[in-house]
Amino acid sequence: MTEHPIDTSTSAGKTFLAMLGVFAEFENNLRRERQMNGIQVVIARGVYKGRRPKIKPEEVRRLHEQGRGATAIANRLGVGRASVYRLL
Repeated sequence: MTEHPIDTSTSAGKTFLAMLGVFAEFENNLRRERQMNGIQVVIARGVYKGRRPKIKPEEVRRLHEQGRGATAIANRLGVGRASVYRLL
């Protein structure tokens, strides 16, 4: 925060606080753009593979064939039910 108190009951204080928000959003957008540009570069080079799968589809199918439900499979493998449903 700032070292000086901001009186948000005045129009000058409200404006100052709004400007801080504008600059914070601007910096965040610049960071996001740089990150996306970097990802595009490594994708073009074929280096970026994405996140490794946490679970194996074969394991999900095997547990499902054993009669286990999606919730039980998700709990056993430590993932969300949506991930199990996606593979089923």
